[in-house]
Amino acid sequence: MKRREPSAAAAEARRGSFTGLLLAGVVLLAGLAVVTSVYAVLRSAQRENAERVMDQRTAMARAAVQTETERYRSLVETAAAGIGTDATLTWAEFDAATAPLASANLIGAASLAYVVPVTRSEIPAQQALWRSRGASGLELRPAVPADEHYFSIFTRPLTAGGRPMNGIDVAAAPEAAAALTDARRIGQPSVSDAYVLLRDRNLPAAQQQRSFVFAAPIWTRANVPEFRGWLVLGLRGQDFLTGMLEAASQGQLGGVLLATNRNGGRPPVAEYPVPGRANLERTADLVVADRGWTLVTRAEAAHLPGASSRLPLTVLLTGSALSLLLAGLVYVLATGRARAWARVQKATVDLRQAEEESRRQAGLLGAIMASISDAVGVVDERGAFLMHNPAARALLGVAEDEDDPAEWQKHYGLYRPDGRTPFPVAETPLMRALHGESCDGVEILVRNAQRPEGVLVSVDGRPLDTSAGRHGAVAVFHDITELRRYENDLAVFAGVVAHDLKAPLTVIRGHSEAVIEDLPPGTGVEHTVERIIRAVDRMAGLIDTLLAYSTARDAPLRIRRVGLGALAGEVVHDRTAHLRPEDRPRITVGELPAVTADPAMLRHVLDNLIGNALKYVRPGTEPRVEVTGSTDGAWARVEVADRGIGIPDDAKNDVFDSFHRAHAEAGYAGTGLGLAICRRIVERHGGEIGVADNPGGGTRFHFTLPVVVFEEEPHMKDTDEAAARAALERALAQRAAMENSRLPGLSALPAADPSSHDPAAADIRTPVPEHHPAVE
Repeated sequence: MKRREPSAAAAEARRGSFTGLLLAGVVLLAGLAVVTSVYAVLRSAQRENAERVMDQRTAMARAAVQTETERYRSLVETAAAGIGTDATLTWAEFDAATAPLASANLIGAASLAYVVPVTRSEIPAQQALWRSRGASGLELRPAVPADEHYFSIFTRPLTAGGRPMNGIDVAAAPEAAAALTDARRIGQPSVSDAYVLLRDRNLPAAQQQRSFVFAAPIWTRANVPEFRGWLVLGLRGQDFLTGMLEAASQGQLGGVLLATNRNGGRPPVAEYPVPGRANLERTADLVVADRGWTLVTRAEAAHLPGASSRLPLTVLLTGSALSLLLAGLVYVLATGRARAWARVQKATVDLRQAEEESRRQAGLLGAIMASISDAVGVVDERGAFLMHNPAARALLGVAEDEDDPAEWQKHYGLYRPDGRTPFPVAETPLMRALHGESCDGVEILVRNAQRPEGVLVSVDGRPLDTSAGRHGAVAVFHDITELRRYENDLAVFAGVVAHDLKAPLTVIRGHSEAVIEDLPPGTGVEHTVERIIRAVDRMAGLIDTLLAYSTARDAPLRIRRVGLGALAGEVVHDRTAHLRPEDRPRITVGELPAVTADPAMLRHVLDNLIGNALKYVRPGTEPRVEVTGSTDGAWARVEVADRGIGIPDDAKNDVFDSFHRAHAEAGYAGTGLGLAICRRIVERHGGEIGVADNPGGGTRFHFTLPVVVFEEEPHMKDTDEAAARAALERALAQRAAMENSRLPGLSALPAADPSSHDPAAADIRTPVPEHHPAVE
C-alpha cells in the first residue's frame, strides 16, 4: 500500500473537517427547530390549561359564595320563623333557638340579634317589658331623632371575644335601617348595603370592615299575623371573602366582591389579594336574598396547576444542549476516526498489561499460600471451598473438600475439645464469619481416618469481600495440640513443685513448733523461732498463691451449674467459724442467682474478695461486708461491698495487675496476686471485674458471670459439664452480639441502688447452714 503524500493527507484532513462542520451545522439547526416547535406547543398547552383551571376555580368560588350566602339567608329565615311561634319571647327561649347557629361555622358572621320596632313614646314600657323577659340591664337609648326606632333586645356574638350589645338603636345605620324596612315590607329576608357594623365602629380604622346585615322579619302565626321584629345577622365582608376564596381556590385565586346598592352603585366591599402578578380575570354574578352581588376573580397563570410547570423551559434548554452535544458528536465522529483507532490500540495494550499483572499477582498469591506454614481455608457465600492451601490439607488430613456445610462435621471429623461432642456446624468459625461475625481462638478437635489420634486446632474466622460483589469467609488454623500438652505438663509440674516445696516447709514449721515447746521460758530464743514460723507461713502462702495464679490461667474449666448463695455461705463459714461470737464480723449475703461457672475457681474469687474486705479495715474498726447480686438477660452481676480503708483513685486501674499492692506502705501484708487471679478467672468465664468507691466509705468490687439458662437446657444437672459448657458458649455469643450492637462493655449492666448497700439498712438473707453465725 502506497504511503499518502503529506499534501494529499492534509487535503483529506481538511475535507473531513469541512464535512464534519457541515454535518454538525445541519444537525444543530434541525435540532433547534424541533426544540423550538415543541417549546411553543407546550407553552400554548399551558396557557389553555391555565384558562380552563381559571374557569373551574372561578365557578367553584362563585358556587361557594352563593351556597354560603344562601345558607345564611336560610338559617336566619328558619330561626326567625321559629322565634315567631312564641308571642312572649324570653332570653332563655332566644338563647335556645339560636344556639345551633353558634356552632354552624358561619364564616365572617359577627353577631345575631333580635331587633324590635319601638316608637319614642313606647321606650319606657318596652324597656321594662324586655327586662322582665331576661334582658337584664337593658337600656333603650335612641341614637337618632325619629318616630320609630329599631332596638336590639337579645344579642348572640358569633366570634371569639365578641360581646353582647343589647339596646343598640339600629336606626343609627341607614343601610341597616333600610334593610329592616324592606324586609318588613316584602315579608322576606333582605340584605343591606355595605357599611361598617355599629359594633365595629369603635375599632381602629385599619380593623374596620365593610359589612352587611341579613334581616329576616318575624311574624306571629295567628289568624291575623302580627309583626314582632327582625332577626338580624351581621356579616363582615373581608372575613367572609377571605374564608371563601381560601377554601375554594387553595390560595391560588384572588378576588374582589362588589355589592349593588339600593342607589344602583357597585362599590367594592372586600378584596382578597392575588399571589403574584394577575394576568387572568373572571367575573361572576350572583343573587343574595333581594340583592345582586358580583365576584371578580384574578390569578397569575403561572401559579395555577398545569400552568406552572417548568417543562417547556426545561425542554428548550435540554433540547438545545442535546442539539449542541449531538452536533459535536457528529463532528467528532466525522473527524476523529484516526484518534478513536489510536485510543482503541492503546486501551488494548493497557488491558493486556493489566491481565498479565493479574495473572502474576494470582500466581504470586498461590505460591505464597502454598509455601506458608499456616493452614488457610476460604469459602464463598454458599459455603463452597474456594481454596485450601497445602498446610490446611495436611493439618486436616482430608484430601477432598466438602462444599456442603451440613456435611463438614462428618467429612472432616470436627468435635469439641472434649473429643466426644460433635462440633455444631453453625458454631464453626467459617459459618460465623459468613454471617458477618469475626471470631478468634475457637478450639476444635479434628479426628478422622487420616487423623485417628486427633489434632486440637485453634481457628480464627473473618468475613471476606471477594471480587464482583461476592462474599465469603476465610479461616486460619493453628495446631495447638503440643501447646495444650505443654500447658498440662506445666500445670502438673507446678503442682509437683508446689508440693515438693511445701514439704520441707512443713518439716521446718513442725520442728520450730517443737523447739518452742521444748525451750524453757525466758530464754528469748522463742521470738526468733516464731519469726521462722511466720516466714515459713508466708512462704507457704506465696507458693499457694503462685499455684493458684498458674491454675487460673492454664487449668481447664470444669463448667457446671453453681448456686452462688450456697457457695458464698460456705466461704463465709470457712472465714468466720473459728472466731468467737463476739469477734465475728458482720457479713450480709443477699439473694444471689445461679450461674454457669467452674465452682472451684469461683470459690477462689469469692474467698479472695471477702477476705480482702475483712482484711483491709482500720485498726479497731469492726469489718462490715455485703454480698449482693442481680441479673440482666444472660448475665449475673455480683457485688462485694465493705466499709474498709478503700482504694486510692490513682490505684484503681492497677489493682488487678500482677504483684500490685495498693496498701503496702500501710503495713498490710499480701503478695499482690489475689486480684490478678480473680481477674483471670472472671475473664476466662467471659465476664468482667471492676472496682469503685462504696457510697458512705469503703470499696465495692463487682464481677459478672453467665447465668444458668434452664429454658435452653431443661435436662441439665449439676454435674453435666458438657451441657453447662454449651450454655456458657451461647451466653458468650449473646454477649458478643449485644456488645457489637449497642454496648461498649458490661458497664451498662444496672447497678443496685447505692442506698441499699448500707449494711445497717440491708437485711437480705440467703439460706446458709445454721452454724454460720457471722452471716446475717
